[in-house]
Amino acid sequence: MIRKLETGLPSYLSYHNTDHTKNVVKAAEYLATAENISGEDLTLLKTAALFHDSGFLHDHQDHEEISCQEAQKHLPDFGYSEGQIGVVCKMIQATKLPQLPENHLTQILCDADLYYIGKVQYTEIAEGLFAELKRFGVVKTKMEWELKQIEFLSVHKFFTRTAQNEREVQKQANLQKLRKSVSNTLTSPHGEKPIDLLKDAMQMVVGVIIAGYALKGFLVPNHFFDGGITGLSLLVHELYHFNLGVVIILLNLPLIIISFFTVGHRFAYRTFMSVALLGICLLLLPDVALTSDKLLISIFGGVFLGIGIGLIMRAGAALDGIEVLALYTLKRTSFTITEIILGINVMIFGIAAFKFGVESALYSILTYFAATRCIDYVVEGIQAFTGVTIISGKSEVIKYQLVNKLGRGITVYKGERGFLPGKFEISTECDIIFTVITRLELRKLKNLVYEVDPNAFVFANTIKEASGGIVKQRHHQ
Repeated sequence: MIRKLETGLPSYLSYHNTDHTKNVVKAAEYLATAENISGEDLTLLKTAALFHDSGFLHDHQDHEEISCQEAQKHLPDFGYSEGQIGVVCKMIQATKLPQLPENHLTQILCDADLYYIGKVQYTEIAEGLFAELKRFGVVKTKMEWELKQIEFLSVHKFFTRTAQNEREVQKQANLQKLRKSVSNTLTSPHGEKPIDLLKDAMQMVVGVIIAGYALKGFLVPNHFFDGGITGLSLLVHELYHFNLGVVIILLNLPLIIISFFTVGHRFAYRTFMSVALLGICLLLLPDVALTSDKLLISIFGGVFLGIGIGLIMRAGAALDGIEVLALYTLKRTSFTITEIILGINVMIFGIAAFKFGVESALYSILTYFAATRCIDYVVEGIQAFTGVTIISGKSEVIKYQLVNKLGRGITVYKGERGFLPGKFEISTECDIIFTVITRLELRKLKNLVYEVDPNAFVFANTIKEASGGIVKQRHHQ
């Protein structure tokens, strides 16, 4: 059979070649000795190892079944009985992924077939399998291949005590090496596609222009205010007549620095760019009152401001550091984020009422309400916290990404997926993942999930308030 494999296997099989079969036979013999297998059982085991990939002589699909047919065709010529051939075929079939060995012999062959994943040379051997699968169209990119390997190694287990004792530690080391490789790629500044960066940049610029238009065309000429840092900047501008663009940048700058450590460096960079662009926009735009009707000013000023801020949030940034301030203050008080934001805004509108009249403050509150409603609408109803449920066939990798990359705790429900129209009887067990994140993290979460599984089913629902767990903690790497 070895000679037949050497002459008959296609040259493009860079993994399932003669060397692989020889290595499996050698590993099977070693494991059999360590597991006290001898006599006829050892002969049948070595025979199954010899024939287990012979199906590649004809086709790479369902090769276990074809390998069994090869054994049934040739083994009678060497005096194997029908019962012995049945044992050989059962061992061959057990190597099909996912491996489901039924007895000691099938466990040994399964471990021998995947013995390489517990070797120091794993990376070099796996490269051959990657090249082969890429040729067959099973995987397309190195990233996809590494994610599949992480998923596979995360759930794989050796069946024999010998393999567990001698190969499990190195297998885990290989898994950590893969995770580190994927982590470096995913966190690389080159990991995001240029087209996505361009879309975010355009969305950010449009959002800044709309927000600047709302301020200079509605709020500033009519001495109206808003909530948050924007409202505080407007208040300082009205009281001391400082340049509004400069004030907005200066008041947001400390919060941007805080966000670098509490939210993430990418968010901080993008927020700084948004705030700086808004400052420039306010310097360039003239104060032109589009209307003198206070109701129209309060409503449409808030609408345009909310749309602008919402677009910037969709681009992964923020135009107002009020939530960052609330997150920072939350760690030092017993108040919720909602209560902290409300308290800050009450202070702003209270000062506005004292200095500029109750009527002006009330209209400003209406502006703030219109802005917040529009923000919620633009970012699809996302509020301070969002519960996200993820259903995917690659849940192991996704769980790793959420916990170790996003820094979020998860809850896993055991469920079933499938039950499609016309295929109701088909279903598979799966892990249903649930986590709670801030609205600023939803985009990052989706990117992490769809990088692993583009077909994952993800849905989010609004959570009015969240406490406990690690939902408000920052993950430190």
